[in-house]
Amino acid sequence: MENNRKLANLEMLEGPHNRFTELIFGFRVLFQFLKGFRKLHFVGPCITIFGSARYKPGHEYYEKAREMGARVSNLGFTVLTGGGPGIMQAANQGAMEAKGKSVGINIELPFEQDGNPYLNVRVDIKYFFVRKVLLFKYSFGFIVFPGGFGTLDELFEALTLIQTQKMPWFPVVLIGKDYWKGLFLQMQDMEKSQTISPDDINLVLITDDMEEALAYVQEKVALMPRKKERFKKLWFLGE
Repeated sequence: MENNRKLANLEMLEGPHNRFTELIFGFRVLFQFLKGFRKLHFVGPCITIFGSARYKPGHEYYEKAREMGARVSNLGFTVLTGGGPGIMQAANQGAMEAKGKSVGINIELPFEQDGNPYLNVRVDIKYFFVRKVLLFKYSFGFIVFPGGFGTLDELFEALTLIQTQKMPWFPVVLIGKDYWKGLFLQMQDMEKSQTISPDDINLVLITDDMEEALAYVQEKVALMPRKKERFKKLWFLGE
């Protein structure tokens, strides 16, 4: 029970603690960010692939994500995922099989999530909000396969940042028209209710076509200002 309590980060929901405890928590969060920054400093420009952790090898979406990982690698991007099983593993596996760079930012959970074996670089993170910052910081675009609550959380975080111009209009592609049709209808209802703008629906491409998805990613990325070039490694930092 105590282990589950720590993994669930319940201390964050208990309201104010004493000042020393709050300071320690701040240092823990800072350490998580610094660990991620150091590990990911040399990964290069990334495309992040999201999706369910529950799909097994042989499933239609697993194999499509595996192919997507390979094809994204062949475009010259690093494949970045949440580092776990399912769609994440499939994308990392495809990248590694294509001799590309495969990176995962794994979240510590009391169930379901464990790092997959197809990673050149792996970072283990305790807090979801730190993990999401890292996933977005190093990405040029997002390809989203069918998934559950976590996938939707990451998808709408990306769309919110783009909508509010906190992040450039990076490409967001949803793979699986049948799976996402309910979400698209909901977005149309939101537009009719004027809770989003008409242009907001155009922030995402929904398709089953790999060629269309990759062409859209390339087209959008080409319009974006380049992120920082890779830095030289410094031996005295252990790089």
